[in-house]
Amino acid sequence: MNETAQASRSNRPQTCRMFENDVLEKFSRIHPITPFVVYVPVISAMAYRTWARHVPTLTGIGLAFGGLMVWTLAEYVLHRYVFHWLNDTPRGRRIHFLLHGVHHDFPNDGDRLVMPLLTSLPLAVIFYTLFYFAFGGMAFAEPFYAGFTVGYLCYDGTHYAVHHFKQTTRIGKFVKRHHMLHHHMDHDGGFGVSSPLWDFVFGTMPQVKKLAGTRTADNA
Repeated sequence: MNETAQASRSNRPQTCRMFENDVLEKFSRIHPITPFVVYVPVISAMAYRTWARHVPTLTGIGLAFGGLMVWTLAEYVLHRYVFHWLNDTPRGRRIHFLLHGVHHDFPNDGDRLVMPLLTSLPLAVIFYTLFYFAFGGMAFAEPFYAGFTVGYLCYDGTHYAVHHFKQTTRIGKFVKRHHMLHHHMDHDGGFGVSSPLWDFVFGTMPQVKKLAGTRTADNA
């Protein structure tokens, strides 16, 4: 990358104000540890409740793993079809900016790399309710939901790490490159953040050929 491009990136603003209302603006930002503080106790409580109900160990583990896998699909679907929903009207552009566009415009804003509670808490309630009715009660729904929530925390943690930390392992470098390609080269691919599994399944792996003439993804 040449010096002009490096200077351009270093001089670029790292954040912006999303709302005129100070309260909404405050809650649009979140410390990266907050989701773990909120949801690890929830996961722990559901694991304990599953044990207290005498759900067979292998059944509980299988349900939790199933929930984890369903999260990876939910992550892909939300990212592809909700966060990247576009409607070329003033209101549509505003909605897209609030949902996800702000992250693409300011990808290194450290206060907006994990999902704010104003978004994750309603989604948590919606998915818990969905699983409750799908499994006909809490006995099987809660270990499934616990695994689903573990997947969500993996997503938030991975997303923060690939934007904020230098990756030194082969897996870390691969996951970071996958996401940086989505950001900088191919907005129509690379929708999995914590895992490229569903990009591979649905044929949306980010296109390396679009890297011609740049090394942004390698140096990010």
